[in-house]
Amino acid sequence: MLRDGATLPETEVGRSVVPVADANGSRRIVPHVRVEQLDAFFGAVHAVRGASVELHDRSVTAIIGPSGCGKSTFLRCLNRMHETVPGARVSGRVLVEGTDVYNGKVSAVAVRRRVGMVFQRPTPFPTMSIRDNVAAGLRVMHDVHRSRRAVDEVVERALRRAALWDEVRDRLHSSATSLSGGQQQRLCIARALATEPAVLLLDEPTASLDPDTADWVRSWLERYRASRNATVLLASHNMQQAARVSDDTAFFLMGELVEFAPTSQMFTAPLDERSEAYITGRFG
Repeated sequence: MLRDGATLPETEVGRSVVPVADANGSRRIVPHVRVEQLDAFFGAVHAVRGASVELHDRSVTAIIGPSGCGKSTFLRCLNRMHETVPGARVSGRVLVEGTDVYNGKVSAVAVRRRVGMVFQRPTPFPTMSIRDNVAAGLRVMHDVHRSRRAVDEVVERALRRAALWDEVRDRLHSSATSLSGGQQQRLCIARALATEPAVLLLDEPTASLDPDTADWVRSWLERYRASRNATVLLASHNMQQAARVSDDTAFFLMGELVEFAPTSQMFTAPLDERSEAYITGRFG
């Protein structure tokens, strides 16, 4: 369990799918992320309705659906960002690596370290430098004891992975707000990657970017998918992007998880007529 800054249990850097025996002795795979009857509310608004799904280690899942269908809220529930909104509440269970993140003894900070997130719009910490933005996640828990040199190495590695190092290496101590919008989004990607998250949530990460930067993010996502460094959930309005980069696809409508299927099936032979209507452009 996560207590006062403890991390999620780690096996092979916290990203192992554990085979276990069921009642009849057969081996089965424990899902990396399991969502059970998740309901999310904003006051009286029921934003996510009884969603249940299992995601396996290092898979990439696209979450599709029209605006206001619950995609972003669902993602924010997985790392307990939903609870930061006044009047918001959650019921049900979200298990990451076997730990219920909504257990009362679990630290939200520890959850967010293991479940990173990149939002629709760049969200650099405005009072921090470029370096300190990337290093922010390392300041919690045991990482606070890292040497400055070790932190600098992590920062450089994360910025290189976000293709930003060469552009900022000579101004790491400048304000993050001095960067362009596209650079800020890449900085946020670097910040999310710095803690080596077990799960990475991407909420329409190209929605507010210029075309060139959006193309870069899409290319980065394809490379990141190939690396299989984390379990990834991508909320997207872009059907081509969702079909190209994901293993599985979840379709939400009016807060309901209507269908979850392998991407090849979802985009060619969905089982629910509502999924087919959305994918073929009849609404949304």
